Amino acid sequence: MHARCVGSIAIRSLRIIVVLGAACPVIAQDTNGTASGMAPLEQYLIENRDSEIALARSAAPESIALAAEVLVLGRHGYETAVQGKNGFVCVVQRSWTSPVDDPDFWSTKLRAPICYNAAAARSYLPRVIRKTDLILAGRSKEQMIEAVSAAIDKKELPPMEPGAMCYMLSKQGIINVHAGHWHPHLMFFISQYEPAEWGASQPDSPILADNDKREHVTTFMVPVKKWSDGTDDDDH
Repeated sequence: MHARCVGSIAIRSLRIIVVLGAACPVIAQDTNGTASGMAPLEQYLIENRDSEIALARSAAPESIALAAEVLVLGRHGYETAVQGKNGFVCVVQRSWTSPVDDPDFWSTKLRAPICYNAAAARSYLPRVIRKTDLILAGRSKEQMIEAVSAAIDKKELPPMEPGAMCYMLSKQGIINVHAGHWHPHLMFFISQYEPAEWGASQPDSPILADNDKREHVTTFMVPVKKWSDGTDDDDH
């Protein structure tokens, strides 16, 4: 698959809609729930708690992940499985953090390990938790998006803190049904910023960006060369 198409598919899974080329087609999705709504909750859960902890920690290098707080998904939302010491929070996000029109929105296969630094854990992660709580409470994806947007407008959910970022270096995750784990990368979250100021999303720029006007956040993504286990990204 053309690299630009793979990139846009992977980013879309993470709620980052980066336009990498108009020639990228939308690939039909036939996994559970994409057309009819949410699949049974059990299909989104990871039965072995230790496996979910390990998967969450795989998002960042051990020097960071082993001292990070770890959240796991339970029947009533995310809960703390491991207390942290360094301000980082590692979590495996599920498909409902994708855009409302993403064909993978209800996919039971998506497992996106992410490790947020302290600033992102205080400002971006609350949005992930709020979305999850709403979905598990039975809200539709449209209701969830509207509720989160309203909470941001009312300042019930905070704006991005300076320095908010996360690691996505897991070789084990599935951030898109078609792109798999894509590439190891870092993401930086800024409250509504002009991507051109970073030279992002230009044809020869290594930085990708998206302005989410509904959530008032600009996300910059920077691919890197190594996975969290120290191995090279062969497709980099």
